Amino acid sequence: MAPGVGKTYEMLRAARRRKAEGVDVLIGVVETHGRRETESLLRGMEVLPRKPIEHRGRVQMEFDIDAALARKPRILLVDEYAHSNAVGSRHPKRWQDVEELLAAGVDVWTTLNVQHLESLVDVVQRITGVRQRETVPDSALSRADAIELVDITPEELRERMAAGKVYVPETARLAADNFFKVENLTALRELALRRAAQTVDDQLVAAMREKGVEGPWAAGERILVLVSGDAMAGSLVRAGRRLSDMMMDAPWIVAHVERTDRPAAGEGSAARLGEAYRLAEQLGGTTVALTGGDIVATVMAYARRHNVTQIVIGKTVESRWRELLGRSLATALLREARGVAVHVVTEAVHERAPKVARPIGLGGWRGYVVGALFVAAATLGAWGLDVAFDRVDLGMIFLAAVLAAGVLHGLRPALAAATVAFFIYNYLFLEPRYSLAIGAPTDFITLVVFWAVALASGGLAGRVRDQALGSQRRAAAVATLLAASRTLSAATGRDAVARALAEQVSAAAGGRSMVLLPQGEEIVPVAGSPDLEALDAAQMAAARWAWEKGEAAGFGTGTLPQARWTFWPLEGARSRTGVAGVEAGVAPPGSDPERLVLALLEQGAVALERSQLASEALEAETLRRADRFRSALMNSVSHDLRTPLSTVLGASTTLIEYGDRMKAAVRDDLLLSIREEAERLSRYVANLLDMTRLEGGGLKLRTDWTDVRDVLNAAAERVSRRLGGRVLSRDYPGTLTMVQADASLLEQVIVNILENAIAYSDPGSRIEIAAYEDRANVVISVEDEGRGVPTAELERIFDKFRRLEEPSDRHQGAGQGAGLGLAIAKGFVDAMGGRIAAASPIHDGRGARMLISLPKTIATPRDLL
Repeated sequence: MAPGVGKTYEMLRAARRRKAEGVDVLIGVVETHGRRETESLLRGMEVLPRKPIEHRGRVQMEFDIDAALARKPRILLVDEYAHSNAVGSRHPKRWQDVEELLAAGVDVWTTLNVQHLESLVDVVQRITGVRQRETVPDSALSRADAIELVDITPEELRERMAAGKVYVPETARLAADNFFKVENLTALRELALRRAAQTVDDQLVAAMREKGVEGPWAAGERILVLVSGDAMAGSLVRAGRRLSDMMMDAPWIVAHVERTDRPAAGEGSAARLGEAYRLAEQLGGTTVALTGGDIVATVMAYARRHNVTQIVIGKTVESRWRELLGRSLATALLREARGVAVHVVTEAVHERAPKVARPIGLGGWRGYVVGALFVAAATLGAWGLDVAFDRVDLGMIFLAAVLAAGVLHGLRPALAAATVAFFIYNYLFLEPRYSLAIGAPTDFITLVVFWAVALASGGLAGRVRDQALGSQRRAAAVATLLAASRTLSAATGRDAVARALAEQVSAAAGGRSMVLLPQGEEIVPVAGSPDLEALDAAQMAAARWAWEKGEAAGFGTGTLPQARWTFWPLEGARSRTGVAGVEAGVAPPGSDPERLVLALLEQGAVALERSQLASEALEAETLRRADRFRSALMNSVSHDLRTPLSTVLGASTTLIEYGDRMKAAVRDDLLLSIREEAERLSRYVANLLDMTRLEGGGLKLRTDWTDVRDVLNAAAERVSRRLGGRVLSRDYPGTLTMVQADASLLEQVIVNILENAIAYSDPGSRIEIAAYEDRANVVISVEDEGRGVPTAELERIFDKFRRLEEPSDRHQGAGQGAGLGLAIAKGFVDAMGGRIAAASPIHDGRGARMLISLPKTIATPRDLL
């Protein structure tokens, strides 16, 4: 209930008992305040040294959270949960240090006074007259695994103070006369008992639900707290939290209604709304922004859709005059709220924010000045018409001026113009003139009607203008989101998406922005707008915190607020993809720019995740293809390399063992077999190496001007010994245009095709190689008289490791080849920018033709062909 009741003393006694039981207990930080009884309990306990933090020439000793995380004990004692850390610490508050310790898996014992609970700040201030500056979220109690209430009577506490066991004598006397009054301590004691009982009840309900025990449950209460940008926003949020506690932790929502017929909230109101939203989220509530022209209708529609049973609203002193006109929000809600309880929180005197005189610049006066000028122009026009004509309806001219003021500058300038026009019209144009007196009853009626019509028309025009401006703002936000969606969707690659996101966020916030992405174990800046700048240590620490913890950090947050940037985590649908930051002050909390930035960050997170998934899919496809290639390669190696190796091994073994007893013809035949199978094996290995180069992207072209006829002759010479009685004919023109090609690769292509033709044609048959040209290409043709290829298989004969059961398969007929020759030929031709195709049959149902087309650098005129 208050300092001095013995919280730290009791915590240390319990810690000593656990240590005696063999539990690893570490004292992170304990404040003894010079009390000898408390200090005696530290003897024999392991105490963590404090960390010095220097600020403005002064050194303060604070809790060393990094050392505690490195030590990671079973139980860690952290005294004074609500303590504010020194400037320069990782977290402004000690309770945030505890949150990080809990996330790291460390059990924490801590101490807390009831007046430090955030939702009770207003109540404690009314009781004691002192406003607590050090507060903690109420979720600390709801999340606690165990709560121990340290309770003594107010009289006993005052006796301890008088004995000097709490403060030094002089301080104790002052405290006893102020904060530590009996009535104050009694009220605080009741608050502590109530909150402890409520937490125990919550734990009991949770246990009953876990065990399936039936009992009297809450009737589904749901609370809606309405806030605006005034000074009561924080008080209403705390009142909503207290009401939720009294209703067994009922869910509660904090909402603000943005009027479509009103101008956007100013910076001060937006900042207070942002603070209220953050406070609500800190206290365990949810937030929502509603939009509508009628507050009551909008609120009741939301309440009906979400089964709201309790509505909390505030009533300020300034707005109570509206009750006389029947325009009070509380009165309107009470008329419409059927089955919903309405709680009205009134403004206390000490809660009112001081009014600060703000100079009104030219922008603030512009609407009124323009309205006055319109009325002056209308007055001049009416004066001229009144002089020139008789019986002219001059009121319409003034109505036009009022409408113009409303359309251009809104409601208030229109009302001011209507009032000025009312008096000018009466003074100058109604009898008796140059007097505010009214001469005839009809003139009075005319004047009243004019004023009413002017007010109504001006007000309506102003509302229409405000609605139009609101629609423009929303349309601009939607257009920005649509453009960002298109830009992010069109970006390919993670870095491109990051650059696009940084540009969109910078444009929306009106300042510098940055996107950081993970690389290995670290997160590094990869894109910035307008430029990518270096971050200092504090800014990088805030960005790293946002990445690791998934929470906003930096300027305007509760973590490392001294950093001059605000960082948000980019949360995708599956995982966290990066961090985005904007410089301090460009997107104030709760403002439209901040909401737009957060919406853009959600799109950017999804786009980054999509890019990452696409990269992973491409990698998976590459691995799948590599695995398929590896499997096919192993199948090929096991079949096609075993035969020549067996032949070489058998022939060489026979020669070694029986060579001196063999006839010369037999010995020569074995040697020939060894050479042929070794050459066959060499071709297989060369093909495998070539395919590996193609698959791995390691193929490098060395192009030069090449005469195709020379390449064909060299290839024919290489295969001449393997013709086996087949006739190889050549058909070349006398002149042939040279092409840009890699001669060695092109020769290998022709060799592979010729070997394929030899393998699938009969001895004594004819193989023809020819070359010719058209206007754009030089064409190479290789024909054979073999079995040919079925039409259905023509497009697949260039696949790797192609194996078919049909004897007509040109890759594997009679067990010949590894199925790589034509695949390599296609890969080499494609790399040189050419094309390769097959045709079969070519005559009498037999034969096949392979065509290679190599492009010319310059097309040949038709008359030169």
